[in-house]
Amino acid sequence: MGSFNLPLLPILLLAVVAAVTGDELRTFIVHVQPHESHVFGTTDDRTTWYKTFLPEDERLVHSYHHVASGFAARLTEQELDALSAMPGFVTAVPNHVYRLLTTHTPQFLGLELPQRGRNYTSEFGEGVIIGVLDSGVYPFHPSFSGYGMPPPPAKWKGRCDFNASACNNKLIGARSFESDPSPLDQDGHGTHTSSTAAGAVVPGAQVLGQAAGTASGMAPRAHVAMYKVCGNECTSADILAGIDAAVGDGCDVISMSLGGPTLPFYEDNLAIGTFAAVEKGVFVSLAAGNDGPTDSTLSNDAPWMLTVAAGTMDRLIAAQVRLGNGSTFDGESAFQPNISTTVTYPLVYAGASSTPNASFCGNGSLDGFDVKGKIVLCDRGIVARLAKGAEVKRAGGFGMIMANQFADGYSTLADAHVLPASHVSYVAGVAIKEYINSTANPVAQIIFKGTVLGTSPAPAITSFSSRGPSIQNPGILKPDITGPGVSVLAAWPFRVGPPSTEPTFNLESGTSMSTPHLSGIAALIKSKYPDWSPSAIKSAIMTTADPDDRSGKPIVDEQYVPANLFATGAGQVNPDKALDPGLVYDIAPAEYIGFLCGMYTSKEVSVIARRSIDCSTITVIPDRMLNYPSITVMLPSTTNPTAPVVVSRTVKNVGRRRRCTTRTSTCQPLCR
Repeated sequence: MGSFNLPLLPILLLAVVAAVTGDELRTFIVHVQPHESHVFGTTDDRTTWYKTFLPEDERLVHSYHHVASGFAARLTEQELDALSAMPGFVTAVPNHVYRLLTTHTPQFLGLELPQRGRNYTSEFGEGVIIGVLDSGVYPFHPSFSGYGMPPPPAKWKGRCDFNASACNNKLIGARSFESDPSPLDQDGHGTHTSSTAAGAVVPGAQVLGQAAGTASGMAPRAHVAMYKVCGNECTSADILAGIDAAVGDGCDVISMSLGGPTLPFYEDNLAIGTFAAVEKGVFVSLAAGNDGPTDSTLSNDAPWMLTVAAGTMDRLIAAQVRLGNGSTFDGESAFQPNISTTVTYPLVYAGASSTPNASFCGNGSLDGFDVKGKIVLCDRGIVARLAKGAEVKRAGGFGMIMANQFADGYSTLADAHVLPASHVSYVAGVAIKEYINSTANPVAQIIFKGTVLGTSPAPAITSFSSRGPSIQNPGILKPDITGPGVSVLAAWPFRVGPPSTEPTFNLESGTSMSTPHLSGIAALIKSKYPDWSPSAIKSAIMTTADPDDRSGKPIVDEQYVPANLFATGAGQVNPDKALDPGLVYDIAPAEYIGFLCGMYTSKEVSVIARRSIDCSTITVIPDRMLNYPSITVMLPSTTNPTAPVVVSRTVKNVGRRRRCTTRTSTCQPLCR
């Protein structure tokens, strides 16, 4: 362990302040200037130095070594004020809370085994390590079988905090950074996302008999390392610790299916941590968020991140609603019980109850309302989808129809409900309500039609997928890309639906599900081109994306109208094309510093860069001039609306031919 001089006087003052205050302790992430007079030999050296800023060693929550110069600690406001006066202090940010935001998707994306694609020569992601920051993992699921997997690369420095038998050559690492020291998944989210990215090939996968087929992650030969950063909640201090460990352990790709508040990048510790990861050659993909379809709702919008939107696929687990007047409406449900197709049931709208907000079928909302033996129409929203069905069942209802509100349009989901159910569109819901209100004795039935493939439109942007433009940097198009995020089948640690089944698979929806698809695809590219930078991989993904759906028509949104670029990004990912992009737009990490200097002060940029930055000595790069794989131009001011705007890009030939001549043309710009 090295030795160095400690700033004793500030420490004594801080201790005195702490002793006389009774304020509540809160967790802050404290950024400090790197110690200029000492090179730390070990992480323990750095941790010891960090503790010199604190009144008590026990206040230290996390010590960051690879992606941030600083630490997380529990402090009172007075202690923080005293700490801010100490030499080396840069800034402190409160600990923010974040939220956790497949049989058919490989086929849908053109990666069906065993053929994969015409360019699929990446050995299924072999040799690549994907670090997943999530709710933990269930290591005994067959999706994490190590059978036939090679050992991890020699660079791997991580560890497994399960019993030795739980980890293997597939699941090579598992650690926890939240209050529960075990990396075991108590939620299911982390098991689902990690198996989507790099789960092993598992024949016979299904959910309640539906969506049957062979399950496979996008990169089934890649290694998985789980960093548990979410328990009852996900905090920025824990997430930053997970990023720090993933980079230090040797991960090539980091996947984060979580989102939180939109903050300036110098206050956004996910932006700070991922910037360091990208500087060190690690690709990062993050969820755009589930707060759509309202504009400017996305999170994780820094330009060095791949920000992933969610779309549908061409698979429907059909549950048709038939009314007593003969009208039919297509819906979805993963639970498909064998019930009579000739018997009808009385139909009621939960909103007719006198209980406030009863239309959403929350817990206890149907008390005193006669639903016994009836099909109950519930409105989507406010209450979790599965909880609505549970309330109908508790109150004695036979089945449930869940109808979208206007904002959700035609976006429906196949959930493993606990009773016969169908999730229908807003248009269908309006028609069903009109039927109920115009009929003395309304009746209905739910007819289950199983898994239907080849449906259209596909993909379509789902209603929950968060939209741009970015609040922090509207001059960079966000989200970047769209991936499958609706009714995605992947590993699950718990029993699903009413039948007693072994823990196997579940259908989940969200940008949480689309993000690991892109993480796995990035691993495929990294395996084929191990020397490519994160920005080159990102460029390959974005510049080869499909702007149209499988029928050749523009991708639509939840209202079935053409989606704008702030919903789709570059379009639907096309893995086969991404493995042979021809040209890429590369960005050196130093260019991001020039970009940041156009947004923030030198002190603020220094927080992100983890070193002292003087923006007066750096050439500022406007957002439109960053060598990004998309171009966004802010319209000139009304005083001179016809002023020319110059945009330049530099491309790198990564194609098979060393020399080539290309002809380029520019289509009419899209005004959104």
